[in-house]
Amino acid sequence: MNQTDRPIYTEFHPRWYRPRTSTYWWLKRPSYLLFIGREVSSAFVAWSIVYLLLLIGAVHRGEDDYQSFLRWTSSLGVVLLNVLSLFFVVLHAATWFNLAPQAMVLRYKGKRVPETWIAGANYGAWAFLSLIVALIVLL
Repeated sequence: MNQTDRPIYTEFHPRWYRPRTSTYWWLKRPSYLLFIGREVSSAFVAWSIVYLLLLIGAVHRGEDDYQSFLRWTSSLGVVLLNVLSLFFVVLHAATWFNLAPQAMVLRYKGKRVPETWIAGANYGAWAFLSLIVALIVLL
């Protein structure tokens, strides 16, 4: 391509039409809000893992570090962060359970297993394991 083949741009050359997108585009529809909430929930899932690792480390280092960790976790900021994390981790799990039927197609006797059965099995396993953990912790 030589110099004469190139388009000539002038001061009045038309520009591409690019509509401005609002920073808050995701607030316009509930499905968008759920999508963004699910994406944000990943950070809170990561915090839950870090928190658990900090707890394990404190227990491993001994009684003094464990008591120090308990004092730190009883502060208002950490409690609020953990309550918010609980909400987002539940949102994260629920959205994954609802997406499972699209990702995992099961067939039985040549027919596709209904989506509600797959999602229901996930929720059932979640409830069963939560019950077992609650029994271990409370008894």
